[in-house]
Amino acid sequence: MKLFITVLLSTLFVVANASQEDITKQAIVKIYTTSKVANYLEPWNSSVRSSTGSGAIIEGGYILTNAHVVANQSFLEVQRYGQRKRYIATVYAVSHQADLALLKVEDEAFFKGVEALTFGTLPKVEQKIVVYGYPMGGSTLSATIGVVSRVEHHTYAHSGESFLAVQVDAAVNPGNSGGPALSNGKIVGVVMQVIKKSQNIGYLVPISMVKHFIDDMKDGKYNGFADLGISTQKLENPALRRYYKLDENTSGKLIDKVVHNSSLSKVLQVGDILTAVDGHNVENDGTVEFRKHEYTHFHHFIDAYQMGDVVKLDIIRDQKPMTIEATLKYTADDMYLVKTTRYDEMPTYAIYGGYVFSPLTRNLIRATNRNRLKLSYLASRWKEKDKDEVVVLLKVLASDISRGDNNFGMWPIEKVNGKTFKNFKEFYELVEAITEQYIVLEDNDGVKVIIDKKEVEEKQQKILKQYNIEFDKSEDLRS
Repeated sequence: MKLFITVLLSTLFVVANASQEDITKQAIVKIYTTSKVANYLEPWNSSVRSSTGSGAIIEGGYILTNAHVVANQSFLEVQRYGQRKRYIATVYAVSHQADLALLKVEDEAFFKGVEALTFGTLPKVEQKIVVYGYPMGGSTLSATIGVVSRVEHHTYAHSGESFLAVQVDAAVNPGNSGGPALSNGKIVGVVMQVIKKSQNIGYLVPISMVKHFIDDMKDGKYNGFADLGISTQKLENPALRRYYKLDENTSGKLIDKVVHNSSLSKVLQVGDILTAVDGHNVENDGTVEFRKHEYTHFHHFIDAYQMGDVVKLDIIRDQKPMTIEATLKYTADDMYLVKTTRYDEMPTYAIYGGYVFSPLTRNLIRATNRNRLKLSYLASRWKEKDKDEVVVLLKVLASDISRGDNNFGMWPIEKVNGKTFKNFKEFYELVEAITEQYIVLEDNDGVKVIIDKKEVEEKQQKILKQYNIEFDKSEDLRS
């Protein structure tokens, strides 16, 4: 009898588990994306691509997925587990920073009989997880089991920015992107990326980032993750520590740059030492303890705040400890000279006599190896009061008026007829306003490109027709 009861209970447990797994699978979604992808090297051109990804139905009637699954989308369809019908979907909200997106489906039949997945908490190292999705190698739902290997800051490939990430050893492949990672039946992360040529090293957007994104969107507007707008230096060198008269019990990071338009520009100074963020001690290598014996970048406690919140920083200035406050107002895009990777928009450009001009973007830097060292250096710089965008001569279309200049490409321009400019808009207005015969472009080293304005006016349309280019400027400039 005891044996019978034990077998019966075991059978009920297996049935319950199987039932719960089936309920979970009902909420897993395959996403079909048709996207219009801009060609940043030929900004008047674009191509159409099709791809698939994964997602999960969550509370509120949303589908949670990656931003890169739906980036540049022109048409979306979604399909639930166990069904063959596809439903039209739209993007409700997107964070390219955090590689997250929320989709909506208007047809209520799509959600019939499904139980939305709920959120768990930030997983711990060695915690078991199950990754669901629709990766390459088949068309049906895939489930892989693994454990959490690490939790620390990592560069998000989609945006190039660094945030908290969860490393897992579960098999993750193309198509898994956007799928949920579950532990104890709750979402603890969203599959984001893998390390190529590695064995089962995948990364999740942690649930803490997901919750921040969803809380941000509650007012119907996405504000993003704040950036302090400061550069810091480690304080591990003994001579550097003696120079700033720091004792053995004091740790932190040295402030060596404060961006002119950052939230801290009026309260922080170069030479200050950042010792704590929101009461959390900053180590000499710039990390903070976010859980016992676990460390990550000190910006982790900045990322926890929403835009508009006030953060407290402990600093040492002239050997005197003090606490300062700052209201978080800006993202990295507001402060870097070269903006983060752009999506869901066509590039800005202007063509003048076959000379193609564009603002420098990370999309451009990624697309070519030309002048990579100099352009990467520019991408690491902060905005200045008189300079908030880099303009490049992207390429030169060969013609009789551009002979000898065809080797110019990805060439940063500093002056137009001896005048500097703040951004691409000012550059464009300067060129348009020139009444002299020659347009003189100059870089930081004094190298010049000379364009005869009269020749441009005579041959512009012929050159555009020769290269099958419909417009000599992007839509934002035409409007």
